[in-house]
Amino acid sequence: VQLQASGGGLVQTGDSLRLSCAASGGTFRTYTMAWFRQAPGKEREFVAAIRPSRSTTYDADSMKERFTISRDNTKNSIYLQMNSLKPEDTAAYYCAASNTIITSSLRYRSAYHYWGQGTQVTVSS
Repeated sequence: VQLQASGGGLVQTGDSLRLSCAASGGTFRTYTMAWFRQAPGKEREFVAAIRPSRSTTYDADSMKERFTISRDNTKNSIYLQMNSLKPEDTAAYYCAASNTIITSSLRYRSAYHYWGQGTQVTVSS
């Protein structure tokens, strides 16, 4: 499975961005998909995941208020709508995929077999 993330950019505090991740080479509808992010000098952290059933999990309630993960199986793609962006959201955002994951492992990088190259989001204050 190949993943291609896009949609990052330089925005101001309070702006919105929509990230996209296009998948190829696998049976997309069977994959659990996720977004992670990595800020400079920090470890890669879980943002959100969406299962084949379209049920979703977010890292925290505060993130769920501003971010929305979605998928379009007809386009083999997932999206991350990010609203009310803050400087602390600045990071490289990565999409990931797994077809063997269990619910208790959704937040762990090691549970995902495939990764995109990352798209940079920079939020200026």
